[in-house]
Amino acid sequence: METLAIKIYDSTLRDGEQQAGVFFSYPNKQKLAHLIVQTGVDGLCIMPCVCEQEAELAKTLVSEGLGSQILADTLMNKQVIDLAKDCGIKRVVLFYALSDRLLFLRDPQVRLMSDFKGKTIDDHIPANVINKIRQNAIDLILENLCYATTVAGLTVDFAGEDTSRADFDFLVQCVRSFSPYIKNFLLCDTVGVLTPEKSYIWVNDLLQSTTGVAFGVHYHNDMGLALENTLQSLMAGATLVSGTFCGIGERAGNVAIEQVLNGLRVRFGIEVSGINYDALAAVTDYIEQLGVRPSAPYSKTAQRHETGIHVNSLFSDPKSYDVFPHSTIDVIFGKWSGVSNFQYLFEKQLHNPQPREQYEKMRSVIKSLAVEQERYFTANEVLELWENGIFK
Repeated sequence: METLAIKIYDSTLRDGEQQAGVFFSYPNKQKLAHLIVQTGVDGLCIMPCVCEQEAELAKTLVSEGLGSQILADTLMNKQVIDLAKDCGIKRVVLFYALSDRLLFLRDPQVRLMSDFKGKTIDDHIPANVINKIRQNAIDLILENLCYATTVAGLTVDFAGEDTSRADFDFLVQCVRSFSPYIKNFLLCDTVGVLTPEKSYIWVNDLLQSTTGVAFGVHYHNDMGLALENTLQSLMAGATLVSGTFCGIGERAGNVAIEQVLNGLRVRFGIEVSGINYDALAAVTDYIEQLGVRPSAPYSKTAQRHETGIHVNSLFSDPKSYDVFPHSTIDVIFGKWSGVSNFQYLFEKQLHNPQPREQYEKMRSVIKSLAVEQERYFTANEVLELWENGIFK
């Protein structure tokens, strides 16, 4: 059996819990963290900035001796970077979108321009505007990468959200620009549009076009191809896999770590160095005992959305996080929700706009209730709370 020195990053407690409707209690997350670490993965990803409970979990895991394995998934924001450091975390994964579609939606300058109000990247956006939003993104990312490494003193990886839909030459420019500050560059198939053939060619071409940084892959399973796409990317030269146990995650989930590890074993005769294969079943069994399973590709449950940043983009561009033309978006509400979830409900679905401060109050109340009651809320439940004056 050949041994392959690749890294495995587990995102079960972050991306996995962002599966719409999934909620891990604090004790369950704590136990899962220890079970996952016993498998020998190189990183355990959590997100301290989501709420106080997540920050407390990070501090607890560090105090319990898991500090060398903990990775904080971190927004491009210096306060959030500082929060990760204050939790005792020494390694962060800074993430930011790199596709023109998402950059156009989120660029603060473009959002203030009346000429582009209500438009998406499909509306014949001038080349100079596209070049500007790309440069703005590079400038912002470099500022935060520099801060995280030189000021905060953290070890940094970068995850490019939606890189599978990014312009190739721009992606190469980003890799070359960011490589002095990072250990790994994670390529994210955020909406699961890659195919096995394209995955191999894409990673191979990026390796041929860049030097100085290792590539990881973080693939979603919207078309049921995450496993094969990941294996082909590893065959092409990727050296890191980010996934979740049991393949849980947003929409149709992430690539399943246990499938990647055993797939390499069975199909290619390859074992990943440092992995305790005997410990994998304890993690998957525990998740199954909790009644958590990924939503099937193309299913109705795979069209549910809870994460605020995703709903914010869906509000303006349905293609941002939904690649199937006949999907029906279903927004739910919980710990991962943002103001946009409530805006989507009241403006897109009910056509009854509310003041922004009302949306912010709703978000605050629902986050607290979700943590307290360890659950999510449907649109009808939110409306019932609203009618009963809970948000006043």
